[in-house]
Amino acid sequence: MGKSKKKEEIKLHELTPEEQLKYEIAEELGLLDKVMETGWKSLSAKETGRIGGLITKRKRQLNQGKES
Repeated sequence: MGKSKKKEEIKLHELTPEEQLKYEIAEELGLLDKVMETGWKSLSAKETGRIGGLITKRKRQLNQGKES
């Protein structure tokens, strides 16, 4: 008999702002379904790099808005 993996339920209201941003960007890139089905580990280096780059870009934009 194979091991069955329990799917972890994501509680969006309990996520940190950074995690919320990560999920938001994954959704914008069309990767959220893949993440929800198979987890973050299933993404390629290119996909995770794109998410990370956009997170950094958004954080920079938010910080510039606060400084003005």
